[in-house]
Amino acid sequence: MKFFPAFGLMVSLHGALFSPLAKAADQPNFIVINIDDLGYADIGPFGSTRNRTPNLDRMAKEGRKLTSFYAAPVCSPSRASLMTGCYPKRVLPIGGVLFPSSAVGLSPGERTVAELLKAAGYTTACIGKWHLGDQPEFMPRRRGFDYYLGIPYSNDMGPAEEGARSSLGAPISKRAAKSAGEAKETGLPLASVTPMPLVENETVIARVKKDEQQGIVERYTMAAVKFIKASKDKSFFLYLPHNAVHFPLYPGKKWAGNSPKGLYSDWVEEVDWSVGQVLDTLRELKLDSKTLVIFTSDNGGTQRGLNTPLRGHKGGTLEGGMREPTLAWWPGKIPAGTSSDAITGMIDVLPTFVKLAGGKLPTDRKIDGGDIWPVLAGEAGAKSPHEVFYYFNGLKLHAVRSGPWKLHLPGTDRSISRAAKKSGDSKVSYVEGQLYNLDNDIGESKDIAEANPDVVERLRTLANAMKDDLGLDGIGPGVRPLGRVENPQPLISKDGKIRAGFEPK
Repeated sequence: MKFFPAFGLMVSLHGALFSPLAKAADQPNFIVINIDDLGYADIGPFGSTRNRTPNLDRMAKEGRKLTSFYAAPVCSPSRASLMTGCYPKRVLPIGGVLFPSSAVGLSPGERTVAELLKAAGYTTACIGKWHLGDQPEFMPRRRGFDYYLGIPYSNDMGPAEEGARSSLGAPISKRAAKSAGEAKETGLPLASVTPMPLVENETVIARVKKDEQQGIVERYTMAAVKFIKASKDKSFFLYLPHNAVHFPLYPGKKWAGNSPKGLYSDWVEEVDWSVGQVLDTLRELKLDSKTLVIFTSDNGGTQRGLNTPLRGHKGGTLEGGMREPTLAWWPGKIPAGTSSDAITGMIDVLPTFVKLAGGKLPTDRKIDGGDIWPVLAGEAGAKSPHEVFYYFNGLKLHAVRSGPWKLHLPGTDRSISRAAKKSGDSKVSYVEGQLYNLDNDIGESKDIAEANPDVVERLRTLANAMKDDLGLDGIGPGVRPLGRVENPQPLISKDGKIRAGFEPK
């Protein structure tokens, strides 16, 4: 079952809400390219020698590397942070990620970066993985995006027999097909998921099987290029969150087998091609001088990728789980070939974009991020807006960073606990937490808590200050409610029926 209606852009301008300082001709365009599960050292600018990434190499030479840019340990929380400018726990208080047919999602009461930019006169599009709720109330068209094309969640959240849990050319995983679990408010277990939909606006246009998986990067890229061309005379915001390079691995037909290092590298290299298509389009249209492009990843890489020199992987709060390979590009505005180690992150995208657009931030709620334009622009003396940064994993505070110092709270990261026991680290360090100086030890290899009790105490005090806001575990007073729906339904049922309201026109 496939439906491919003509590509249509639905745009609306809210001119009455323009800031007097933000005339369309002066407003920059914004593009965020968000890769799924990309490792810190999976691209050339961050040290990769196995993946060929010429377009990202050029982007770094023409732009600025952000070497301390943070997301979250897993997908949905990271995307909630990007959309709202808040710590994930504040706006999406769940233990992990959202699954298909979830009863909860990002609350309609939250103001997304897309909504705030629309209020400043922007045309907006989300092309790719959403993962903040797959019910109509939570989908991008209801969250400030004029146009949407994509899979509403991860590309492994479909039936195993349709290729959703085995990579290109691999047999169906019997274990994956039989994985157990019960439905929760966050959605169906993988063993029970229904066919995976490709959605355009609020229409299911395809059932995503192996062929659709293999063509997904090219499809997103061509849609992104088309949106840019259609919006060239407007101010626009394009959010391009790829499903790549999340498992299962499905590099396109032009890319599969092209790299010497296997499917994962094939897909990284196709992502690099996609970035090149976007940047080349901006150059062709002479929009490069008025467009800020951010390239990043939603969480740390898995063991398929490479996070060197960081320790840890996706799912944890070691640096390898949350620090992302991030590039900022805006020729003539961002200094070429430069780098910044200032603490920045997903939480800073919204306040930075809205300020540059001449828009208005909400004043009726807390936003945790800050304006990082001085850092991006390389202004003299520019500092991170974060004197303290908090590492949450689900509902639990795992670590806190201030300057170069990072304290992992006791018993919060199983990988640290296992390593501490195995190496025979001091009992005091294991009980009280692990302390690292990231300037001297980015790989978090040597716990120096015992030698720096004053630093440990200061960071523990900073961590404890979160008790009265988001809480150290569970729901603190500063956590805002989830969005909820009654009787959530899949967009495609197991018998192939498309949900009412999402049928092809």
